[in-house]
Amino acid sequence: MAYCLGFAGYSDSGKTTLIARLLVEMKYRGHRIGVMKHDAHGHYKEVQGADSTVFVERDADVVVTISPNALHVYEKMESPCLEEQLAAYDHLDYIFIEGFKKEKHPKIGVYRTIEQKELLKGLAPSLIAVATDLTNVDDDLALPRLNLNDIRGIADFIEQFFVNCQF
Repeated sequence: MAYCLGFAGYSDSGKTTLIARLLVEMKYRGHRIGVMKHDAHGHYKEVQGADSTVFVERDADVVVTISPNALHVYEKMESPCLEEQLAAYDHLDYIFIEGFKKEKHPKIGVYRTIEQKELLKGLAPSLIAVATDLTNVDDDLALPRLNLNDIRGIADFIEQFFVNCQF
């Protein structure tokens, strides 16, 4: 069973950078990691000129590209469900989720400004910790506070969280 952990924050809060750095650390520790990113505005595009893009542009419902060491799937779907996708990758150790702020999975809130921190307050029920590089900030969220630049410490926290929780 894959442990699912979200990273919630607003634009330029450092979510992508944090996940990218955590990927390296968690892979070093021997974990199999998946990442799912929410494209809430539908901006994702296939690479221009690639064969798979031609098939997508010609309205294929599914395009699967099989390479010696990878599989890329593009599938048209009305209202794709995060839960279904998580189930499909249950063979991994962890799935990191960027975005999907309103879903109920546990999340680490990420912020770099007081304004971004204030916006996170609405997500408090699903937050298990916050990661920030700010110092001298009131801890009014009453959550464990992680140093955004301490990747090992954040990885330790993640591993311990799931060891201690009964899912």
